[in-house]
Amino acid sequence: MLVSILHRVTGSGMATVGALLLVWWLAAIAGGAESYATFRDVFTVDAGGLNIPGFVVAIGLTLSLFQHMMTGIRHLVLDTGAGYELKTNKTYAMLTMVASVTLTALFWLYLGMK
Repeated sequence: MLVSILHRVTGSGMATVGALLLVWWLAAIAGGAESYATFRDVFTVDAGGLNIPGFVVAIGLTLSLFQHMMTGIRHLVLDTGAGYELKTNKTYAMLTMVASVTLTALFWLYLGMK
């Protein structure tokens, strides 16, 4: 049940937060240099790296993406008729959460190395 709820929450969250950020970014670009600088200052430091709100939003969206993707893959497997046994289903559900956290950590470690 938790994985199903997380799938819906992450999908809605990515759509809502992503759309709001996209609209804000486009409005900031259209508003000129001052407007864009304000947008940029909310998420980054002067050196160009992410600040605390930038990290929270970016890591949150990344975790949501990977959780939603892993749950989608789980649902694809279930759609084939496999994995409905209670123990297997619970294992797959736990793997979606472990995989999403692991992929998020690996993604940000990879970005940190660049």
